[in-house]
Amino acid sequence: MTVYPDEPWHLAGQMYVSLWLVPRAELPPVAPGTRPFRFGGRGLVAAAWVVYENDSVLHYDELLSAVLVRDGARLRVCITDIWVDSEASMAGGRALWGIPKEMATFEVRRAHGASFVAKTGEGTLATARFTARGRLPGRPPLAYRLAQSLDGRLKTTRVRSRATLRPARAEWTVPDDSRLAALVRRAPLLSLTLRDFTLRFGG
Repeated sequence: MTVYPDEPWHLAGQMYVSLWLVPRAELPPVAPGTRPFRFGGRGLVAAAWVVYENDSVLHYDELLSAVLVRDGARLRVCITDIWVDSEASMAGGRALWGIPKEMATFEVRRAHGASFVAKTGEGTLATARFTARGRLPGRPPLAYRLAQSLDGRLKTTRVRSRATLRPARAEWTVPDDSRLAALVRRAPLLSLTLRDFTLRFGG
């Protein structure tokens, strides 16, 4: 049995995220009891690379995609696809919060920007390169709730974070057989780096 930390998890590191508007027919399935929040027939999807380091309770790399959803009248975030290179993170994410983590291998380079490759035994999931452009002032707080399916019930989890935000240029490449392929059929609306973020997850 894989041992993982109790919640809450205190995490820190670097995040690189892009946002897309995706046609409803191309959206991945979300947690039962929720439905995608729509903008004129499209849903808002984020994909992010995360490097958990510094004072994180676990150190690992991650690639995820998430959909903005409604839980009744409330807005939530539903992680639909996610890969990590830590068995403890995978086990804890699944058991504590219903996050469907899978294992992958990562190549991360952070010189003159940041570049990423994620692979499983079936092939490449995605590659990306982020180049920061400027910096927004301050370290604004962000709080939201995750909505996932855990043991057949809807599980909501509180997430609180702070980060230095930097607009970025992002170049994504995703194979046609990857579960993230629907994203890169169009350019991202926005890309950001969240530098030296701190995050409290759950509990």
